Amino acid sequence: MGVKNYLIEGVSGTGKTTVAEELQRRGYHVIHGDRELSYVGDPESGEPLDGLADESLTDNVTWVHEHHIWDVDKVKSVIADHRNATSFFCGGSRNLSRFIDVFDGVFVLDVDLDTLNRRLALRPEDEFGGRPAERELIVRLHATKADIPKCGVVIDATLPLTVVVDEILRLSRACDYRCR
Repeated sequence: MGVKNYLIEGVSGTGKTTVAEELQRRGYHVIHGDRELSYVGDPESGEPLDGLADESLTDNVTWVHEHHIWDVDKVKSVIADHRNATSFFCGGSRNLSRFIDVFDGVFVLDVDLDTLNRRLALRPEDEFGGRPAERELIVRLHATKADIPKCGVVIDATLPLTVVVDEILRLSRACDYRCR
């Protein structure tokens, strides 16, 4: 049997990095997509882009978010490597449609607005979501669910971390949640 690969998605502040770290602590293979696979590029072509939209900080935050993509070849390379029984890819990208079909399942972390705002308020300014313009964008994305995979299994990420990770592991063993 081949490797199982799962994507853990959600807007910034829902706990993707925290879940990834807990999965790693438990011995699972984890790819921090926003650290290991991402760059600023064209979501359609994958071509890297330089510069920002214009002088406005709010416009630049939106532009960078809209061009935050993952290297499709790297995603497929990790999935083709069968040395790990299960791999969890944690993070988000705007070119998800170019590779979502290679995952055995997609989990979407979700929290209520109050929890999201509390978590974002704790972020340092140098982390995405730490500045007001970034928080405004995240709150808007939370409300619209615009960048969230529609096919994912929603996980209540307001629950204790151990419960959230246990549920992801239980569901990942139960069956496939493919996005086709």
